[in-house]
Amino acid sequence: MDELLVILRALADPSRVRILLLVRRMELSVGELAAVLGQSQPRVSRHIRILADARLVQRAKEGAWVFVRLGSMAIAGPVLAAMDALAADAGVADKARLAVVRAERAAAADAWFAVHAAAWDRERSLNIAESDVEAAIVSALGDEQLGALVDVGTGTGRMIELLGGQASAALGIDRSPEMLRLARGRIEASGLRNAEVRRGDMYALPGGDGSADTVVLHQVLHFADDPASVIGEAARLLAPGGRLLVVDFMPHGREELRVQQRHVRLGFGDGQVLGWMSDVGLSAAVAVNLPAPDASDLRSLGVTLWLGARAPGQVLSERQAA
Repeated sequence: MDELLVILRALADPSRVRILLLVRRMELSVGELAAVLGQSQPRVSRHIRILADARLVQRAKEGAWVFVRLGSMAIAGPVLAAMDALAADAGVADKARLAVVRAERAAAADAWFAVHAAAWDRERSLNIAESDVEAAIVSALGDEQLGALVDVGTGTGRMIELLGGQASAALGIDRSPEMLRLARGRIEASGLRNAEVRRGDMYALPGGDGSADTVVLHQVLHFADDPASVIGEAARLLAPGGRLLVVDFMPHGREELRVQQRHVRLGFGDGQVLGWMSDVGLSAAVAVNLPAPDASDLRSLGVTLWLGARAPGQVLSERQAA
């Protein structure tokens, strides 16, 4: 009874109901929630604290930002189901404002990539030598055939160049036309006849369910405002027995990268990525850790490779399962 009273008190304010409906859709920072709700950050932070006390949401500090996500589904799930039953159109206006926030962020990222495309391979190294990361990628995937390969956020096409020889077909996807122009040039120069690049969105990838054998997300996830959805969409492409390789930074404190290089997330812990993979039906493990060159320097960045696999007999549409 006490727990029920705490939940009911948490939901007594319309703003807190709005916050719960928003984070149901994706993880959001306190600042983003404040922008969508049109309220001050201190006020929104107070609402979040009350919701967190009721275990309806969780807070995760990441550098100077705090991200908010759904809390215990044993508690939040029935509450959200009741909301759906009572008001099918709940949160429609907030969803529209959220779409504007996301569109503005995407436009800013697109502008940055258009300017920095030519230097992208150098900029994504950030302390760890890219040759070491690439060697780890090749080792993690092994020397077996990769089948139909999809490189999400292909950038200048380096992963296609590196892995395309092991693939029966290779597709690089990116939303930046300038990146794709450079990727096409790289693929042509490499002589890969089974490879192509295409403009696309990491939240809505081209290709049917189970159409890929290997999907790679190389230094892409930290640009995502909803990393779980990106992993879910990548997993949707996997055929039975297919594998998803995620390569990204370990958690770090280089706050300036949010502005300088449009990073949305400051790296990821193993539990986060493995949890997202597990949530979409993949068996997952850490393939390799590449620690930062100077562990005592908080500005030094390490890299982790996480490998998820679809069971050989498993056929699952992530869109249907969502």
